[in-house]
Amino acid sequence: MTTLLLWRHGQTGWNVEGRFQGQSDSALDETGHQQAAAAAARLAARKPDVIVSSDLQRCVRTAEPLARLTGLTVRFDSRLRERHFGQWQGHTRAEIDERWPGAIARWQAGNVLDEAGIESPHDVSKRMSEALSDAVAGPPGRTIVVVGHGGSLGSGLNAVLDLPESISSKLRHLRNCHWSELRWSAVRGWQLHSHNVG
Repeated sequence: MTTLLLWRHGQTGWNVEGRFQGQSDSALDETGHQQAAAAAARLAARKPDVIVSSDLQRCVRTAEPLARLTGLTVRFDSRLRERHFGQWQGHTRAEIDERWPGAIARWQAGNVLDEAGIESPHDVSKRMSEALSDAVAGPPGRTIVVVGHGGSLGSGLNAVLDLPESISSKLRHLRNCHWSELRWSAVRGWQLHSHNVG
């Protein structure tokens, strides 16, 4: 049975400050490094066969302890990057609400934003679906760990499971250094086995 583990990066300073990271290359903080090391020990016990990661440093550094423990070489894929939040990147919600009044509320309601150079949900879903499909391509029965970002991994999860908005909106975003586990069934396709584990 093929297993896909979608693992979010460890904590960054911008996570703590509530800043939109998007595709900014923010670094793990000390807590993030500790989270990555602890999670890596648990994930290594799952005996992964493949590690694929976003090429942004918060994911690269999260993947490193797992690579050391397993002896695997991490493959990097820029399609796994977080959603690009355009001019919002680096700003807090309060700062964004001041500059773009009402935009945060529209974003939280799931509306498409055509301002500030923000990447569309459709584009994120498309690239994540392609990246995850490539990540699992190969012999069946393997365990694949994909290291990514909260928002884009959520989009990828929804795409792989073909979840309607009425259901996907009920799933909480992955917490830092937590993961979702999907397993492939020849009868039912991909199934969510567990979510927000860590």
